[in-house]
Amino acid sequence: MPTPDRHPPERLWQQPLAELLAALNTRPEGLDAAEAAARLARSGPNLLRARAERAWLPAFFAHFRNPLVLVLLAASAIAGFLGDMRSFVVIGIIVLMSVTLDFAQEYRAGRAVDRLKRQIALRASVVRGGQAHEAAVADLVPGDVVLLAAGDLVPADGRVLEARDLFVNQALLTGESYPVEKRAADLEPDRDPDGGIAAATNAVFMGTSIVSGSARVVLVRTGSDTALGQIADTLARRPPRTAFERGTRDFGNLILRLTLLLVLFVLLVNALFQRPLLESFLFAVALAVGLTPELLPMVVSVTLSQGALRLARNGVIVKRLSAVQDLGGIDVLCTDKTGTLTEGRIRLERHVDAAGGDSDRVLELAYLNSHFETGIRSPLDDAILAHRHVDVGSWRKIDEVPFDFERRRVSVLLEQGGQRTLMVKGSPEDILCLCTSYEADGRQHPLDAAARARIQALFESLSRDGFRVLGIAWRSEPPEHDHAVLTDEAELVFSGFAAFLDPPKASAAPALAALAQDGIALKIVSGDNEFVTRYICAQLGVAVSGVLTGGEIAQLDDPALQARVQGTNLFCRITPAQKTRILAALRARGHVVGFLGDGINDAPALHTADVGISVDGAVDVAKEAADLIMLEHDLQVLHAGVREGRRTFGNVTKYIMMGTSSNFGNMFSMAGATLLLPFLPMLPIQILLNNFLYDLSEIAIPLDSVDETDLASPRTWDMHFIRNFMLTLGPVSSVFDFLTFYVMLGVFHAGEALFHTGWFVESVVTQVLVIFVIRTRGNPFASRPHPALAALSLLVVAVAIALPLTPLGAQLGFVPPPAAFYIVLAGIAAVYLLSVHAMKRVFYRRWDARTAR
Repeated sequence: MPTPDRHPPERLWQQPLAELLAALNTRPEGLDAAEAAARLARSGPNLLRARAERAWLPAFFAHFRNPLVLVLLAASAIAGFLGDMRSFVVIGIIVLMSVTLDFAQEYRAGRAVDRLKRQIALRASVVRGGQAHEAAVADLVPGDVVLLAAGDLVPADGRVLEARDLFVNQALLTGESYPVEKRAADLEPDRDPDGGIAAATNAVFMGTSIVSGSARVVLVRTGSDTALGQIADTLARRPPRTAFERGTRDFGNLILRLTLLLVLFVLLVNALFQRPLLESFLFAVALAVGLTPELLPMVVSVTLSQGALRLARNGVIVKRLSAVQDLGGIDVLCTDKTGTLTEGRIRLERHVDAAGGDSDRVLELAYLNSHFETGIRSPLDDAILAHRHVDVGSWRKIDEVPFDFERRRVSVLLEQGGQRTLMVKGSPEDILCLCTSYEADGRQHPLDAAARARIQALFESLSRDGFRVLGIAWRSEPPEHDHAVLTDEAELVFSGFAAFLDPPKASAAPALAALAQDGIALKIVSGDNEFVTRYICAQLGVAVSGVLTGGEIAQLDDPALQARVQGTNLFCRITPAQKTRILAALRARGHVVGFLGDGINDAPALHTADVGISVDGAVDVAKEAADLIMLEHDLQVLHAGVREGRRTFGNVTKYIMMGTSSNFGNMFSMAGATLLLPFLPMLPIQILLNNFLYDLSEIAIPLDSVDETDLASPRTWDMHFIRNFMLTLGPVSSVFDFLTFYVMLGVFHAGEALFHTGWFVESVVTQVLVIFVIRTRGNPFASRPHPALAALSLLVVAVAIALPLTPLGAQLGFVPPPAAFYIVLAGIAAVYLLSVHAMKRVFYRRWDARTAR
């Protein structure tokens, strides 16, 4: 088969379809598999930015862009140029080892997360060899024929071959919020030649979404050749930072400010004491490296990726990595009830007339409406069609007014024996408002106030019994009436109600109790009425604290809504726009909000929430908008994910607390020692080695367990907590450093080399072992660390103790200390750890008392 035109006409909607198919060398039955594979190899994947997986070598060298790394390498080169080959070699080796450690951890974590994302890549129904099957959107090529239905994202630019009541939301490209109807027809040659995409009523475009109807489309342009691809750079602006990203940035800025002050102080002191310029410069740079949380990005990346892997094992796939931690911070979860609180297996239980009696007439009207409907098909339609077969052979469809979430109804115009009837199905409240009469006993009656009250009472009675209810109505149309429009939905004849049961999910009640116990408030945001929603809540033991309906919300401005959302946990008869307002109001009140949704109308709310959560069976637009995808529609899975998010945050916090206590204390002591000593307190290469060994001991933190107390409530960044923790425990480390100075100078009468050796060993031992104290709020012996963390930490301590006794130690400027030093070291370390534990308990008591006020 010849190669298709790689550059189809810019305005693909203006070319006659026959010519376009010929240019693409395709047909309505689609390509065969071999030709599709060949075209994929030529055109590349159907991605906005078709990029090969980043090779490991460029990714490795990217880690050398760190300014401190570059400064160290420059300092190492200067040292080598001036003849200090030992500093040149050792600094180079330590920098290389540190960068390699950082790269290896991040690269492995990134690959693991990429594999998870591929599990939930969007798929499309493509016709290959005349048969429809699922294929990854990235594998689609020009000439492919795809089938689209309500809820799908359009995978590429294409021409419509067939359409049934097809309405497309293309606001992403045109800014027009109202859906546009698409038809399979060539445009008139002179019709709006400059109208652009807005005039393309026979074409669909990548990134737009199918609101209702169905279509068969031949793809013309894929990937960066699409209309969306042409403007992708303008759409790819970085989204606002999440709370987690802001927190890590603020912490990094805090430490960098302290680092700058200490480094300038050290340089000034060394200049006043007229110490060697190069050595002083290297010392200051090494001090900056020791103070800077250069390991923080790796710890964050690895910890989040480990959390994502554990979430995947629990049935939750992560699309945005920082959403792992954000999930642990949510204190409000908003969700619909269908499929989450209920089984999601809806059955049609009753079909009753206006008097409440069983009615086959109601079933027939509902069945015909659902059978011929081509717009958004809901589980209620499936339940109607599965309930009982109704012969539709004598009926012919004329037209349809598709369902939308504002009208909340669908109308189908059908013909039988020359007689045309508009059959309407939808929200009972809206259907009743459109009716002027009702049928009972085979006759029509005026729908006066008394009859309307009786029907309303029947509706409320069914709702209180837990039934989801649809109103069914109809009206006769003249034979020449051949197009259904919104204005036809008036002066209807009310026929009755279709009542459905969706029983509460057995796992929902314990999951809700667990979420509540962990500090997460549930708010139900539903399109159903308040009666059936209250019934479900009663079945699940959920206390109703307040109810707001869509009509009431429409009367509230944003400040008023913010005041009401706090005490309300049922939002009923809600439109899509109102979902977004509710979430925005909750966030304005300071809540971290998660939203669970799976429908076409949920995409805006999923974007608005701090954490958008969808399910694997959701429509494309919902899955694309979500941050997390649950493989099972179960709140227990979500609860496990929340706790994993808190666990992830807890492990990141451990590293930060380490950096703000012992590590910072040691570096502060080092800066202060420059005032007291006639020599540098530690050689630059020794500081770098100290920092590398400390980093090595911390790489297993992402695997560590977290105390139950840290999992029992939402976790978010608190810079006041971090600052106060640093100011409380940092000085403890400095006190014991100065005690070590006294011991080395006053007891062992140490010279420069022995002083360097003694403080290096004490510094590594104390700042590594203190992780066992800081990693838990309680007794360190009652909380077991992960075996890898314990093993690495003890190994680093052993290396630091043994290093001065080896030939390598001599090359680094160390000398063997006296045996008595190790006895003193054991005492200093033990008292230090006990002191840190005591100060930690004092800090948490004061902090808990402060936060309780």
